[in-house]
Amino acid sequence: MHESSTRGKRMTVGILTEKPSAARHFAQALGGTSGTYKGEQFVIAHARGHLYEFADPHRMVSDPDLAVKYERWDLGNLPWDPDELDWKLEVIKDARSVAHEVKRALGGCDEIVVATDVDPTGEGGMIAVNAFLELGLSPRTWSRMYFTDEAPASLQKAFSARKTIPSLVDFDEYRKARYRSQFDLLSMQFTRVATNMARSSGQDLVLRQGRLKSAMVKLVGDQLKAYNDYVKKPFFQDRFRDENDVMYTNPDEPRFDRSDQVPAQYTASPVVLDGTAEKRTAPPRLLDLAAQSSMLVGKGVKAKLTLTTYQKMYEDQVVSYPRTEDKTITPEQFDELSPLVDQIAGVVNVDSALLTHRRPRPTHVKPKGAHGANRPGPTVPGSLDEVERRYGTAGRLIYETLGKNYLAMLAEDYLYEQQKGHVQKYPDFVGIANVPKSFGWKAVFDPDAGDGSAEGAENESSKGLGRSADPFIFEGANKRPEHPSMKWLMKQLEKRDVGTGATRTSTYSEVTNDRAKYPLLAEKGTKVTLARAGELSWLLLPGTRIGDLGLTEKVYQDMRDIADGKTTAQECLKVVAGWVREDIATMQKNAATMRAGLGLKEKQVSARAEGVWQNAPGGPANVAFKKIWSGHEFSDDEVARLLMGRMISFSATTKAGRTYTATGALALQTYKGRKFIGFQPEVPDKPTKWSGRTFTPDEVRALLAGQVLEIDDFVSSRTGNAFGCKVRWDTSAKKIVPDFGSDDQPPLSWCKHTFTDAEKKRLADGERIFVKGFTSKRGKTFDAEVSWKEEKGKKKIVPAFG
Repeated sequence: MHESSTRGKRMTVGILTEKPSAARHFAQALGGTSGTYKGEQFVIAHARGHLYEFADPHRMVSDPDLAVKYERWDLGNLPWDPDELDWKLEVIKDARSVAHEVKRALGGCDEIVVATDVDPTGEGGMIAVNAFLELGLSPRTWSRMYFTDEAPASLQKAFSARKTIPSLVDFDEYRKARYRSQFDLLSMQFTRVATNMARSSGQDLVLRQGRLKSAMVKLVGDQLKAYNDYVKKPFFQDRFRDENDVMYTNPDEPRFDRSDQVPAQYTASPVVLDGTAEKRTAPPRLLDLAAQSSMLVGKGVKAKLTLTTYQKMYEDQVVSYPRTEDKTITPEQFDELSPLVDQIAGVVNVDSALLTHRRPRPTHVKPKGAHGANRPGPTVPGSLDEVERRYGTAGRLIYETLGKNYLAMLAEDYLYEQQKGHVQKYPDFVGIANVPKSFGWKAVFDPDAGDGSAEGAENESSKGLGRSADPFIFEGANKRPEHPSMKWLMKQLEKRDVGTGATRTSTYSEVTNDRAKYPLLAEKGTKVTLARAGELSWLLLPGTRIGDLGLTEKVYQDMRDIADGKTTAQECLKVVAGWVREDIATMQKNAATMRAGLGLKEKQVSARAEGVWQNAPGGPANVAFKKIWSGHEFSDDEVARLLMGRMISFSATTKAGRTYTATGALALQTYKGRKFIGFQPEVPDKPTKWSGRTFTPDEVRALLAGQVLEIDDFVSSRTGNAFGCKVRWDTSAKKIVPDFGSDDQPPLSWCKHTFTDAEKKRLADGERIFVKGFTSKRGKTFDAEVSWKEEKGKKKIVPAFG
């Protein structure tokens, strides 16, 4: 407990939470965003996740010659030397005002508390420390609050029991999380190596590499190969089957390649029951976010939607902390939910009469852990319909799955009688039948329901052993490897202890994002395959350090050693340069094999042009710029003309594959705060046309005057469909900026019908309206009753016919 006053002056305790939602929960627990709690004066401020991040590598070095080395992607500039980087941070775009508010709120505090999320990687601690150091805050005391969730009782207890931090830079959470961030930044080198290999093979792709990304690609690629290389090898064998469909086998019985080779040497025989035994299995373990997301993918919910929806539900205390590594819960967490069990059961439609094991199970409840495994939160919704109204279909499925999984722990064991017997005439043929006696937890939540491949499923029989068995010729085959799926991949990563459940889910969401320019994996229903960039990555990864599934394990061990003071980040980072050298050599060999296998030709990479730019601001200067722009590679003549300051024209290609004529010259440009030299297309001084529509003179004048226009007859260059949206003219960038609205308002138009204000209001109020004269993609007109509602996590116009 900290003293609240020193020699007459009341001390103020400043609390920094990770997110605005957490700040609201702290305010509810302590009685406001500022005030006094148990005699201690406090004020609460919040971050917005990370406020600061490492600058780009070329901006972490002071020598301009070194900056060029770190900016260019050429292999000759690798590996980097971590000691040449100053590891400076910069405020994240759009986070500057939040950072200023943190400084304003906490600048005068006598004690400042790290009250960000408590997670095993230390990321929450680093978020706070980065902000404190960059903002120059200097209270008398630093401290840390440790809490398992954001319930009022937990936060009140954590506030009273906060622990002093002697030194921010020596804070264990900060040191280990900073090392991980440094390592991951240095991992950018592996992306540059792989991308160079792809481009030297004529493939203009960026191949993203990383500890978890590369592990996912390696696992999926290897499994796909095993799946696709499978050759069925049938065999035929004598077996017996009784009237209850129980099979009797002899492990020493010979196998044959053809059915006509199997000797007809057995006859029907009675079955002898050798014995029975009562067996039981405990409930399945509590789900983590990866396992839960894997189950929901099978129901059409993408991993990204599961992540974002779960986070919203956590902020409302409907579910527990998402980024936990715990597989069990503590006795205190068990006790917290005990009074709510029947209420939760009512929400997820589980009969409370099944929940007779109300004592903590030692397999699920242990006196260790932090946030505890994923489970329902202290705020219990009124119904699943209410959950769906607030969080969509994904929210409903999350709560139903999570609730039933937790309640299964409170049901009795699954009981069955295992019967073993043999064929009387041929005692080497043995059969087993598992006869369910009490379904216990399986009546509440069975993650393997309907999965015939689950352990013991082939022996389950409601009738048990029969009385007589007949011989038959059994046809079997070697088992085909399982096709990769999210569920399969998450199990492989967990088996190898690669990442946490939440990290696996977020990375999987990133690498399967079909809107990304270069996704690594592709989802086809529940199956996962390699996207083009993933296929090339997989072919480059064998034998590499970045493709080693043990890499994350090493990094996490380094983090633990750094946190314990056994080593330093500087010492651990020294090995990366050697790994990069090794991976360059290995990927070069793999690239040659890849080209031979895919029929690609080696190509000399000349991605950058260099020379003296005559029109450079401040006079002629040596510059380098990308030699490929929008699918066009500048010729030597075009490079010379650009350096002389002349305009050039050429045929370019859009991302959608449409060709057009580009005209422009070299210019000094800015991207994400970074200045660079590159080709800049000529842009009009005023709006003329956009998305297949030419603006009228009146519209041009309105746009130039800063007005926002609603127009409903634009045409998509990708699909050819008409669409409507709001547009404005950005005078600085000299381009049209569209506004497609959000989930707060219905769209301007649908199927070439522009909604009236009255129609939009009725749609926004949840009403269904009947409209005549919609036009389909094929140009046919139709009438329909439409509503504006959420489907698959996104609000859209939904028609109903008839």
